[in-house]
Amino acid sequence: MSYNASFERLPISACFDLKGAENALVEWIGAEILPGFPTEANRRRSADGLSLDHVGPRHWLLHADIDREDELNAALRPHLAPAEVSIVRISDTMTTFRVAGADVAHVLAIGCPLDLHETAFPEDAVTFTEFFGQKALVRRCAGGFDVSVEQSYGDMMEDCLTRALR
Repeated sequence: MSYNASFERLPISACFDLKGAENALVEWIGAEILPGFPTEANRRRSADGLSLDHVGPRHWLLHADIDREDELNAALRPHLAPAEVSIVRISDTMTTFRVAGADVAHVLAIGCPLDLHETAFPEDAVTFTEFFGQKALVRRCAGGFDVSVEQSYGDMMEDCLTRALR
């Protein structure tokens, strides 16, 4: 059975792993840099081309277009961060696939155990899960989902998605 869905490998984006208490991160980074913290776990808040994903207790991922990586690196100052926060640039560690189409939920169900129905996984949802046996970050996007895996699994994920779409 083939599905009415497709996928594409997205270009690399700027991504920073942020850990620590919200107030400590805001004190270090400055509130004007961040798009605001999501009010719930496993949610995303976006503004001004930035996206802040709450992926765990005291754990966030800050995403932006790769053209903004140097700007964000200068603003976040990861190598100078105080002990109460951790800021690590991880832009080149993940490969992201955009999976979209009318049957996208069926395709993702082949490799992912999550309930991706809109009532369980709304528009601003984001979480780490398993995808074809590998740790993956799943984010809802227009018409589907963005799935990010460790860069070294990129080719394997491409093969898995190709097979799932058959």
